[in-house]
Amino acid sequence: VQLVESGGGLVQAGGSLRLSCAASGRTFGSVAMGWFRQAPGKEREFVARITWSAGIIVYADSAKGRFTISRDNAKNTVYLQMISLKPEDTAVYYCVEYRAGSIWSVGSYNYWGQGTQVTVSS
Repeated sequence: VQLVESGGGLVQAGGSLRLSCAASGRTFGSVAMGWFRQAPGKEREFVARITWSAGIIVYADSAKGRFTISRDNAKNTVYLQMISLKPEDTAVYYCVEYRAGSIWSVGSYNYWGQGTQVTVSS
């Protein structure tokens, strides 16, 4: 399985970005996908997760109301639309494939992309 993120960049506070994650190597529509992020000097943290049918979506409190996770199974792609970005959203964002266990735990995800940098300036 390969996960390739894109869409990161530098944006001013209050701006928007849409991250994309293209998946290959398996039947994409059968697994839950998510996003984590890691800020400098901090541990990786859960951002959002979406089930294969998009029937169940969970967000971290920091993402609620500002971030929207979605997926297009026909395109093997998952997205993270981010609006009202804040400097504290600055991090490397990782696309992940869920395996089992707590959705908040890094260890519950068995495949990770290489990450895409999001930098929000004040």
